[in-house]
Amino acid sequence: MPKEDVNTLMFVNKDMSKGLGDFLKEKGLSGRMIKRALSSNAISIEGSVCKGSETVPRDAAVCIELADEKSDMKPQKMKLEILYEDLDLLVLNKEPFTLVHPTPNHPDGTLSNGVASYFLESGLKRKIRILNRLDRDTSGIIIFPKNSFGHQQLASQMDQGKVEKIYLAIVHGTMEKDSGEINLPLGKHDDGIRQTVRNDGMEAITRYKVLERMGGGTLVELELLTGRTHQIRVHLSHLGYPIMGDHLYSQEEAQIGRQALHAHELSFLLPRTHRRVTLRAEIPEDMKNLINLLKSSKN
Repeated sequence: MPKEDVNTLMFVNKDMSKGLGDFLKEKGLSGRMIKRALSSNAISIEGSVCKGSETVPRDAAVCIELADEKSDMKPQKMKLEILYEDLDLLVLNKEPFTLVHPTPNHPDGTLSNGVASYFLESGLKRKIRILNRLDRDTSGIIIFPKNSFGHQQLASQMDQGKVEKIYLAIVHGTMEKDSGEINLPLGKHDDGIRQTVRNDGMEAITRYKVLERMGGGTLVELELLTGRTHQIRVHLSHLGYPIMGDHLYSQEEAQIGRQALHAHELSFLLPRTHRRVTLRAEIPEDMKNLINLLKSSKN
């Protein structure tokens, strides 16, 4: 039996014989990925290179070789907090005030530069792929797929609503309802920077649950059912409970130098086994300090 490693996908047919294309699509591969792998002679059945019309016998192993990729990301050594890693995914806890990807004004020193360095040290020749982008000032869980298969699998899960995303936020005011659902469409604000609630916008749904009410603020758990830009920030602001420290949708705070928003929990199916995993990133110190400050002001 061939060995599955970081450069190889391997699937064993446990059912009756079936066509190669149907078998690989059942495993979650897109038609585009299958076609590309066939054109580069990267697919084999029990060691024999495939052309595409083959049948996969019962108990036969199908292997797909993942080609090395050239990354244009500058590698920079950086301390990474790894929450989970396997052959397909690298999941990190992003610190606040860290850019995910280079921009014209900040060409390096980003999380992507740090991941590029980590890949290089690990002997992995891969492009940098980002699945769920977080704002510079938002902390928490972020996924860097290590290959095209991992990226395609998780992106498909997101499209199908199979990825569960839970955030924590500290908002201004005392939220009256213990829980609820915000279903308000979002689109570009006239200033071209912010997002806003508008009838011609994209569907956006956020569920919320109050965890704790503190002097002048509320700790809220939020579940994203859609993934629009600034969705949580806009929805909460529209309800009259803007996130503390949010300079775009509220005001800057002396007690915290950013919006008090944290990507706390992520649940998804592993690409190769489809086993569900749930990962959590502990709430960061600046948000803990803000909670303690609000609690002390309540007493």
